[in-house]
Amino acid sequence: MTFDQTAVRKDFPILWREIDDKPLVYLDSGNTSQKPQRVIDAMSHFQEHTYAPINRSSYRLAGEATDAYEKGRVAVARLINAPSVDEVVFTKNATEAMNLIAQAWGRANLGEGDVVVLTEMEHHANIVPWLMLVQERKIQIRWVPLTADGQLDLTNLDNLLDGAKVFSFTAMSNVLGTITPIAMLCERAKAAGALSIVDACQFVPHNVTDVQSWGADLVAFSSHKMCGPSGIGMLWGRMEILDAMPPFLGGGNMIDTVTFDSFTTAPVPMKFEAGTPPIIEAVGLAAAVEYLEEIGMANIRQHEMELSRYTLDTLKGRFGDDITIYGPDDVQLRGGVFSFAFRDLHPHDVSQVLDERNVCVRAGHHCAKPLMKTLGVSATTRASIYLYNDTADIDALADGLENASDIFGL
Repeated sequence: MTFDQTAVRKDFPILWREIDDKPLVYLDSGNTSQKPQRVIDAMSHFQEHTYAPINRSSYRLAGEATDAYEKGRVAVARLINAPSVDEVVFTKNATEAMNLIAQAWGRANLGEGDVVVLTEMEHHANIVPWLMLVQERKIQIRWVPLTADGQLDLTNLDNLLDGAKVFSFTAMSNVLGTITPIAMLCERAKAAGALSIVDACQFVPHNVTDVQSWGADLVAFSSHKMCGPSGIGMLWGRMEILDAMPPFLGGGNMIDTVTFDSFTTAPVPMKFEAGTPPIIEAVGLAAAVEYLEEIGMANIRQHEMELSRYTLDTLKGRFGDDITIYGPDDVQLRGGVFSFAFRDLHPHDVSQVLDERNVCVRAGHHCAKPLMKTLGVSATTRASIYLYNDTADIDALADGLENASDIFGL
């Protein structure tokens, strides 16, 4: 379908809201996205008409609920072009998916002196689980540095990967907006004999995703950043890797047999889905995926590139050297995430002044403290766009920054 931004915006009821007679300008989708009416309705309808336990009871209602839950898995597999539906594992969120990898695969395969390669732009979710293994297993971490414009500096990548067992990296930075060369990085990891792990939280909601063309081994992402509900994340992995990994959590639904002194696990994906899963959330996720597919991920990407260009040009045109926007200027190389420093104002002051105009942005370290250190700052203000944003939202952001200057006398 043709991308109609006005029609898309109407699909999100929260964006109709006004506070103190001013419209809501939501520019924090890098944190979490808003939900279209279709997702809200799907979850409500399921709770009203179909809710029941899944994969346990044999009555008709439970069978309907199980089918609705598994529909979410089918939708995710389709969205990312997974070779098999069974390779999609549901988790609580993407952070749990990353911890599952580090704790299940990492504990089974990493020991003292083994090397994990990360990049300096990683989210804490792709750092802390590995640091836990540094403490527990005495593994080593090597870091891929950044260029001046916020891209990966790959000049020494082969040396960094030499002897490494893991290369775990983001597909798109949640601070810089940088889109990394995913397929090439996975290829380089494979050539070095390293497992390739992709944090795709910021990528999947905004771009066409094809895990097969990436050549990745494991990929983590989340529902709440792609118009779906919170409380459910996804781990995709090649079946031979998932099948060889030990379980992460033990309990109901993940077992085949249990005796007084042993157990055997159910097959993947149930092996990693212990306990009652996020049933309602999977239903909402399925609706979100269908919504995004109808609009078209390529259309969403094109809209965001155009709006990103407008954002960069507007902010730099109005404020010049008074604003520093981190990350690449080329919209082909970045997504719609804009972390910036504005004059001498603290990011939290900027955020508070913008909030008085109902402009929602995030201020802080964005769960990327090592990257903040690389940038030489303690925090930034971050505006992030999605399919429902338009040029009026960016104009409101720029007007709000002008107002901040007036308030603080700059």
